[in-house]
Amino acid sequence: MGKGGFVVKDGSARATRAEGDLSLTLAAFQILLALADGERHGYGIMREVALRTDEATRLGPGTLYRSIKRLLAEGLIEESDERPDPALDDERRRYYRLTAAGRHASGVEARRLARLVRLAREKRVLGPGVLLPLRENGGVQ
Repeated sequence: MGKGGFVVKDGSARATRAEGDLSLTLAAFQILLALADGERHGYGIMREVALRTDEATRLGPGTLYRSIKRLLAEGLIEESDERPDPALDDERRRYYRLTAAGRHASGVEARRLARLVRLAREKRVLGPGVLLPLRENGGVQ
C-alpha cells in the first residue's frame, strides 16, 4: 500500500487519493454511478447522467473527458478491451468500466453524502420531504 493511499484487498486496483480524502467531484461521482451498471463509452456516460438526473446534471465533453482522464490515472475506472460487434459500433469509441477501487470510492462517497443529508435534516436545513422518490429510470418524480 502506498503512503496515504489504499489498495483493494485483491491488489487489483490502486487509488492515489489519501484514504481520508476520498470525496469526489460531482462529475466524477456521476461517471462512477453511470459505470456501476456496466461498461459505457463517453457519449453513453453523458446520456446516462442526463437521463438519470432528468437533465439536471449534464456533463459537457470537456468536463467528461478531463474527469475520465483523472479517474483512469487514479485507478477508479479502466478502459475496456472488449468491444461490441464492430458492425454495430464505431471502432473509435473507447469503453470504460468501474474498477474495484472505483466501486469502493463510489460507496465511500455515497455514504459521505448520506451523512451530509442526515446532518442537513438535523440542522433543519433540509426537511424530511425534500428529497423526492426516484422513478424506475433513476430520475426524480
